[in-house]
Amino acid sequence: MAVLDKNIILDSPWDGDLLNRHDGAECDGALTITVRGRTWPGATVTLDSTPANVRPDGSFEGPARLTQREQTVKILAQSAARSGATDLRLVWDAASRRRYRFSIDDNVQWLRDLAAGPDDYQSLFDHWYLRFWRNMHEQFGAKIHMNIYYSDGGDFTLQQVPEKWRDEFADNASWLHLTFHARADKPDRIYKDASYEEMAGDIARVHEQIRRFAGEEVMSRWTTVHWAECPRDAARAVHDAGYRGLILLAHVPGDTCTTKYYLSAELCDHIAGRDAWKDFDLDLLFINCDQVVNSVALGQVRPRLEEAANNSHTGELMELLIHEQYFRRELERHYQPDVMDKVRTALQFVTERGYEPVFWADEFLAE
Repeated sequence: MAVLDKNIILDSPWDGDLLNRHDGAECDGALTITVRGRTWPGATVTLDSTPANVRPDGSFEGPARLTQREQTVKILAQSAARSGATDLRLVWDAASRRRYRFSIDDNVQWLRDLAAGPDDYQSLFDHWYLRFWRNMHEQFGAKIHMNIYYSDGGDFTLQQVPEKWRDEFADNASWLHLTFHARADKPDRIYKDASYEEMAGDIARVHEQIRRFAGEEVMSRWTTVHWAECPRDAARAVHDAGYRGLILLAHVPGDTCTTKYYLSAELCDHIAGRDAWKDFDLDLLFINCDQVVNSVALGQVRPRLEEAANNSHTGELMELLIHEQYFRRELERHYQPDVMDKVRTALQFVTERGYEPVFWADEFLAE
């Protein structure tokens, strides 16, 4: 339920929803959808000047025709005694198809390895971790997005990464991206109460180093902030740093903002049943994560993905996410011996189901 005007309650779609072929009839360069809502009994309602069907109790429904990537439907309710108006802002994923992306959070260990032993790595892919992800790209066509820390929490920072592999990063930027994740892993929920200035400063430090050792080519306008949370003002700093898209886990229960950024529990309950939602006021598009691959047993990777894929409203865009620490044998508390098998299983699933590997920024933010 989205309340945009006290006189008009919109039930479907919600303001900010991303819509596609599963939400209406798509043909001739347009998506025709049905808008449903409620107003006071006796009102007449128009959707972009087209009359809606209004029932005696004030509930209404009517068609709206989307012809642009982002479009506003003007809704007007009127009677002799009162009137109300609101805007319904929507995103149309025109000519959509099944797509997926694989992202990895908490990256810092492999960067520290490169810095500690540059002579051991004539190529980036002499490092086992990067070689694994290149293999996944070569085998499945996967596009890999790594969100990185500035520091390991100890003596290492990104400033220590040599520029030795800058050209090789650029040569592989068609499938490998690096973006900001956080200043460091600890403290937990590092940006729970972050200010605009704190977030902006941390992003700037990471960006400076990525540009130095890897180049602009690997950067993206999409990321995931550590723990997928921060206050609205800190999210504004994320936007102002150039990002236009974020990953969240809307289905995590509870009314705190953990994994949900600054969004309300009610809104996240709605987003959990969809692929994506846009905050038009901050100009940020949120895509819902379908599976944190390290969080499920190997035998459950495929069944859990089946659940998301079989729902037309959650199965068009597939976001797969994992964390670097589960690959590291020396981090015994985290290490999962079957983590690579989990990755392969997830990638095998999306490949078999006809999902196309993409970067979200290329899909939704291309000029």
